[in-house]
Amino acid sequence: MSEQPLVSIVIPCFNEAGNITELYAQLTPILQQLPRYELLFVDDGSKDGTADMVLKLKTGNEHIKLLQLSRNFGHQAALKAGLDHALGDCVISMDADLQHPPEIIPDLLKKWNEGYEVVFTQREEDKNLSWMKRSTSKLFYKLAQKLSSVQLHPGTADFRLLDRAVVDVLKELDESYLFYRGLVSWVGFKQVAVRYQANDRFAGSSNYTYRKMLALALSGITSFSIRPLQLSIFLGFFIASLAGSYGIYVVYAFAFTDQALPGWASTTASVLFIGGVQLIMLGVLGEYVGKGFIEGKRRPNYIIRRKDL
Repeated sequence: MSEQPLVSIVIPCFNEAGNITELYAQLTPILQQLPRYELLFVDDGSKDGTADMVLKLKTGNEHIKLLQLSRNFGHQAALKAGLDHALGDCVISMDADLQHPPEIIPDLLKKWNEGYEVVFTQREEDKNLSWMKRSTSKLFYKLAQKLSSVQLHPGTADFRLLDRAVVDVLKELDESYLFYRGLVSWVGFKQVAVRYQANDRFAGSSNYTYRKMLALALSGITSFSIRPLQLSIFLGFFIASLAGSYGIYVVYAFAFTDQALPGWASTTASVLFIGGVQLIMLGVLGEYVGKGFIEGKRRPNYIIRRKDL
C-alpha cells in the first residue's frame, strides 16, 4: 500500500501576530482531515512577535514549522522561501490575514486528486472594496493581458495549490524579480480555477500600500513583457504629450501673433518633441539596464535567520 500524500501549507507572514491564533483555529478542523501534512510559517522579518506566536503553537503540534528571515524581503521572497523548504507532494500557499478562507482547501485538494497540477483561486468581486482598489485591480489585469506574454486571470492571488512537479520547476528558476502569479501561469501544466469569496482581514491593517501594489504590478508586467512600463516611461509619454500641446501653441503664436521670432517656432517644437522621445527611450533603456544590473549581482532572494523545521 502506497504512503498517503504529504500536504504542505505555506503561509508567509509579516506582522501578523494578531491573526496567527485565529488562523490556526480555523485551519485545525481541515488539518485533522489530512492523513499527513506540514504547516510552514515564513516570518518575513516581523517586528510584532509573529514568530513567538508560531513557536507557541509549535509546542503543541509537531507538524508546525517556522522559517525566520533575517529581515523583510517582501511577500514574494517569503513565498519562495516557503516553496523552497516545503516537502509536500502538493503545496498550498495562502496569506495569514484570513482573507483567504481555509475552508476552500478541501476544494483545492479535490481538484488536485482529479489530476490538476495547478489549482489557482479567483476572488469574486468584493463590492465593499473601495472604488480605487477595484479600479486599479481591473486596470492591472487589463494591462497585463495586453502587454504580457502570459495569461493572468482577474482576481487571482497567491492562494493556490501546486503539485510537487510544479514546485520543483519553480525552485529551479533563479530570478531576482519574483512574480509568482505570472510564473505559475508561465510554467504551464494542467491548471484549473476555483472561485471564492474573500473574507475581511481578521486583525491589523494591510501591509500592501498603493505604492507597494503599484510596484508589484509594474514588476509583474515588466517581468513578462518586452515593453516595460515603469514610471519613467509614463513620464516620458506625459512630457511628450505636453510638448505636442505646447508645439500647437508655438505654431499658433508664429502664424497668428507677432510674438514669435523668426525660426523660434520650428526650433522650439523640435527640441520639445525630441526631448520627450528621449525621455521615453531612456525609460525603456533604464528598465532593462536596471533589471540586468540587479540580476547580475546574483544575490539571494532571502536570507534565513532561523529554522524550526
